[in-house]
Order: sequence, then C-alpha cells, then structure tokens
Amino acid sequence: MSNPFEAVWKTLKSMVDIEPKSPLHVGEVMSFWTYLTVLDEAIRYEEVGLNTTTDDEVKELLVDAKKLCESQSQRLSNFMQKEGIPLPPGPKKKPKSEPQEVPLGVKFTDDEIANGVSLKIATAGIECALGNSQSIRTDVGLIWIELYTEMLTFGATTKSLLRKRGWIKVPPYYTPTGLTKS
Repeated sequence: MSNPFEAVWKTLKSMVDIEPKSPLHVGEVMSFWTYLTVLDEAIRYEEVGLNTTTDDEVKELLVDAKKLCESQSQRLSNFMQKEGIPLPPGPKKKPKSEPQEVPLGVKFTDDEIANGVSLKIATAGIECALGNSQSIRTDVGLIWIELYTEMLTFGATTKSLLRKRGWIKVPPYYTPTGLTKS
C-alpha cells in the first residue's frame, strides 16, 4: 500500500497530464537554467570534497549529495531538452585524486566541506521556491515542488551531521529588550 502523500502526488500528476501545455515563459526557462547551473556547480564542489576528505561521515554526505544533484540534474536536463531549452554549459568533471596528495594549504577542512554542502542546499531551496513562484504551468510547479522536497529532506540529514560534529553555524541569539534571560 502506498502512503497518502504518494497517492496525492500521483493524483496531482494525473491531473496535470490532461492540462493543455502552454509554452514555457522566459521566467520559467531562466529558473530552470539557473537551477541546473547551481546543481552542476554543486556536483563539482562535491567531487572536490571527495578528493580532499578522509572523514567517512563527510564522504558519505558528499556521495549522497552528489547522487541527489546528479539525479536532479539529469531529470531537469531531460525536461529542458524535451521542451527545446538549450542547456547551460557546465563545468568539467574533476579527476579523482588522493586526499593525502592534496597540500594542506589548498584543501578545505571537513567542517568547511560540510558547511559548503549545507550552503548549496540552502541555495538550491531558494532557487526552487523562486522557480515555483514564477511558474504558470502546473507541471512546472510540480517539478519545483519535487526538487524542493528532495533538497529539504537531504538538508535535514545534513543538519544532523553538522549538529553532531559541532559544525553548525548559529547566528547570535536575540533577546528582546525587557525579556528576562533564563
């Protein structure tokens, strides 16, 4: 038996299939272009991280992040090509290297790598929300919801690792004037 969310999702998708499809407008196209660029840059960052870390938890985070970004990039590229949208040029794949061979002065720390992944998740979430707010076509809106939901879910996992390792960046706490401190 599928869960209720999957059932609702399938119902929404079936309704979209019968909706007439207007051409994408420039805002929708720009959002796809920008998001695909964000994903491709994130994949290269994750490759660099895998080339420099020796921490098993950070490696696992990077492998999972890369899989998610590659999956989203592939699905989005397929949709864009189907719609006749030219794809943005992406950066070249990074060759594999051994972390011990990378000089200390040029490699990120595990803290920097994990927080970089977190920042890229936040950027992707913002781009998804922007893309969704600009979408007119229902199928496009559903694409943004799906991408955002995946990033949000992965972000929760990332936040857990950052908290566990003491790497999470927390702004100063705010106490309004007149409120007693406990």
